[in-house]
Amino acid sequence: MRRDGAANREKVLRAAEQVFAENGAAASTDEVARRAGVSIATVFRNFATKQDLIEATAARHLEKLTAEAVRIADGPDAGRAFATLFRTLAMAGPVKMSLLDLLPPHEDDGTGLSPSVTEAADAFHAALDGALRRAQAAGAARPEVTGDDISFLLRALAHATRAGEGESLDRAVGVVLDGLRVPH
Repeated sequence: MRRDGAANREKVLRAAEQVFAENGAAASTDEVARRAGVSIATVFRNFATKQDLIEATAARHLEKLTAEAVRIADGPDAGRAFATLFRTLAMAGPVKMSLLDLLPPHEDDGTGLSPSVTEAADAFHAALDGALRRAQAAGAARPEVTGDDISFLLRALAHATRAGEGESLDRAVGVVLDGLRVPH
C-alpha cells in the first residue's frame, strides 16, 4: 500500500472510532469520511462495506488497548500496574463497548466475528490475564479472581457509564479495586 493510502486508511480508522463511539449503529460512513478529511470513495476503497469498517475499527481499538495493557503491566510494582491498567481500561470501556456492540454476535457455526477481531480480542484478554496473574503472584489481587471476572467488571462499568463521566467512574473503579485487593 502506498504511503498516502496507508495514511488515509489510518485517518479513516481514527475518525471511525470517534463516529461509531458517538453514534453507534446510526453512524454514517459519510460522517466518517468527513471527519477523516477524505472522500467517501476513499472510505470504500479501503473498506468494502460499513461492517468491514466497523470490524477493522474494533480490531484496531483492541490492538491499541492490548499494547497499552502490555506497557502498563510491565511496571515494576505488579499491584500498582494492575490497578493502573484496570483504571485505564475502565476509562476506555465506553468506547470499546460501543464498538464491540456493533459487531455481530459470535456464533458456534463459524460465522460472526471476523478473524481479525477474534485475534485482537484474544490478545487483549491474554494481556489482561497476564497482568492479573502478576498481581496475584505479588499478593496484590485476590487469588480466586479470574480474567473473566475482570472482563465482566470492566464491561459492567463500561455499560453503566458514558465517556466523560470522570468522577463517578473514578469512584466506582476505586470501589471495585478495593474489592479485588487481598483482604488483610
